[in-house]
Amino acid sequence: MFTGIIESLGTIHRVIPQGEGKVLQIRCGLDLSDTRIGDSIAVNGACLTAVHLEKHAFSVDMAPETVARTTFKTAAPGMRVNVERAMQLSSRVDGHLVSGHIDGTGVITRIENKSNAILLTIAVDTHLAGQMIEKGSVAVDGISLTINQCTDTDFSISIIPHTAKLTTIGFKQTGDFVNIETDMIGKYVRKFLTRTTASVPETEHTDISMSLLAQNGFL
Repeated sequence: MFTGIIESLGTIHRVIPQGEGKVLQIRCGLDLSDTRIGDSIAVNGACLTAVHLEKHAFSVDMAPETVARTTFKTAAPGMRVNVERAMQLSSRVDGHLVSGHIDGTGVITRIENKSNAILLTIAVDTHLAGQMIEKGSVAVDGISLTINQCTDTDFSISIIPHTAKLTTIGFKQTGDFVNIETDMIGKYVRKFLTRTTASVPETEHTDISMSLLAQNGFL
């Protein structure tokens, strides 16, 4: 489990093909002395397992499913990535709960400067857009961000200078693809409601309804 608060910028040093999967060798500024082989590390939001460790470098195995769902299809040496180690339950959760299981990718369609913020519009498939709400949370390349506005095909986010400086989002351009993970809690609520409304007759009483959730700000 992760928070979406990026700890370090890393650089892919080497990509080793493994059939439809890959092994990535990544260098970063973190001191990994207390990280162990088998620990989870999020790279651009994808939860990966460390299989080799040095003080400022690590290697991860990437299964074919991960490659297919993420921007790592085009991973190459020199590519900059966001790095976050798994959260500790004893610390504050400053972002939101991020599983590291990428739902799909989006493409940046617009970048606009507004005062001290950078406004990004990201186009996504309709099934991802349907899991988003205004002022809800989303992880973009593993960065915990708040959704300003969303439609059936895209959403917008504001990037403050601090985030732009410490993550890859600061040097993204229009046309760049990013990894997307929608809010975990929202996905569970949506799944529960889908099953409930499909299985309960309209005449049968239920304590939870779409209108009740909407009235209380969940939709």
